[in-house]
Amino acid sequence: MLISAVNERWSAYLILAIFIASMIVVSVLSAKKAKSLNGFLLGDRGIGGWMSAFGYGTTYFSGVVFIGYAGTFGMSLGLSAFWIGLANALVGSLLAWLVLAKRTRAMSQSLDAKTLPEFLEKRYSSSSLKLVSAIIIFIFLIPYSTSVYQGIAYISEAVFGLDFVWCVVIMAVIAGAYLFVGGYFANAVSNFVQGIIMLIGVILMIALMLASSKVNGVEGLNKLIESGYGFFPSAKSSGFWFDSPLMTLITNMLLTSVGIWAVPQSIQKFFAIRNNRAIVQGTVISTIFALVVGGGAYFNGSLSRLFFPEMPAEGTANIIPNMLLSNELMGYAVLGFICILVLAASMSTLSSLALVSASSLGVDVYKGFIKKDASDAHIKKLVSILCIIFVLVSAILAILEVDAIVTLMSLSWGTLAGCFLGPYIYGLYSKKANKVGAFLSIGVTLVTTIVLIFVFGAIYGGNSLGELISLGIKKSPVIGVICMILSLIVTPIGMLFNKNEKIKVKDEALELCFQQIK
Repeated sequence: MLISAVNERWSAYLILAIFIASMIVVSVLSAKKAKSLNGFLLGDRGIGGWMSAFGYGTTYFSGVVFIGYAGTFGMSLGLSAFWIGLANALVGSLLAWLVLAKRTRAMSQSLDAKTLPEFLEKRYSSSSLKLVSAIIIFIFLIPYSTSVYQGIAYISEAVFGLDFVWCVVIMAVIAGAYLFVGGYFANAVSNFVQGIIMLIGVILMIALMLASSKVNGVEGLNKLIESGYGFFPSAKSSGFWFDSPLMTLITNMLLTSVGIWAVPQSIQKFFAIRNNRAIVQGTVISTIFALVVGGGAYFNGSLSRLFFPEMPAEGTANIIPNMLLSNELMGYAVLGFICILVLAASMSTLSSLALVSASSLGVDVYKGFIKKDASDAHIKKLVSILCIIFVLVSAILAILEVDAIVTLMSLSWGTLAGCFLGPYIYGLYSKKANKVGAFLSIGVTLVTTIVLIFVFGAIYGGNSLGELISLGIKKSPVIGVICMILSLIVTPIGMLFNKNEKIKVKDEALELCFQQIK
């Protein structure tokens, strides 16, 4: 039986082996670029437009999008789920690069900031802000990373026939190994390779899905539209108004398209860009990438209704893997390649999350507060070790199958975006923005998140503490959007306090930076 399964899947195993080997080669070849701390964390700020764009895109679209979000919202929204992908391209990529990239690069260089907490510390002259933000980043990136592992494991289990646990372990070893050796540059190079795989894989996947007997091209699209799962969702709801298909769509468009503006793993991509010419390149390339990959992922998910007319009783985690296996046109070679597409998306996100989280503890907490005279070589080694620890903790939580992947992703994404959206954007554009507003944003977001979890838990009938939390967390997308809006409102309120606390004249680097980027 085992030999028969191996014989059937040999082509998929071969593709997996090639992918793993390529990641090993990338890590070895990138090692010399990671000798200094600046090189390890930011690739010596010399990353070009193509690699920056692919890094941004591959970090943006992980296995959570392909497996969790595409399956969940494809089933519940149908073809209208595609609007989430379109918003990701236009708002999450194009507008984000136009608004943020140039100013972030210039200001992070002027401040010599290597991480988001360090950026906030130097922009707002507050070491306490650095400490708080570093801890928040580390805590809330763990559930995000966990959700990515779960997305990888579900499809790998289906395609390769490997046990869920072994899928997680293998990916954890690969991510930890090439991060430990090559740092940011290895991450950037692997993101470029993984981005190419993702582009080819998405196009191939969509073509084969449209050609399948269950879809049959336009016929299947018309069937979805006629059955009420077309491009324009209903505003009616059998329950609360915010549960309607239209509000679900709007909420997730905002969460995934605006939230990306303030999560640290995306901001760091702007820190490392080589020059303004690379920013122009990156803006165009990242938008096209998001349109193809993000739009393709959600469009593929919307076809799931043609394969599974009813929502599976076990949930949506395995909808996409089972849908791919149900397509008669997909042999194991094609399934292996599409699985590598999800692996590539997830590996790039995992490596970015691990690097950002480890650097927040190593650079911002340890060097910032515990051992201020620590050498760069010592910090580089510590960050490398912390990357491994972060990967292991996330993998263990994934193996324990803690909650659902979409819920974990939404909770992490919404909380981080809510904490940092206002302080980051106002910090780039206004000299009057101050630390009072930054702390207000973080405090209001954390309190609002906790309160709304219990409020929504009560609304949906929770009685015990466990029920209140589990039911409330399921509304994480709504909570995240509320927190982002509040962040943009309360951050400028801080300007009413310490009105004279503008950029200090003695901080010549920051003053010059504002003059240059007007």
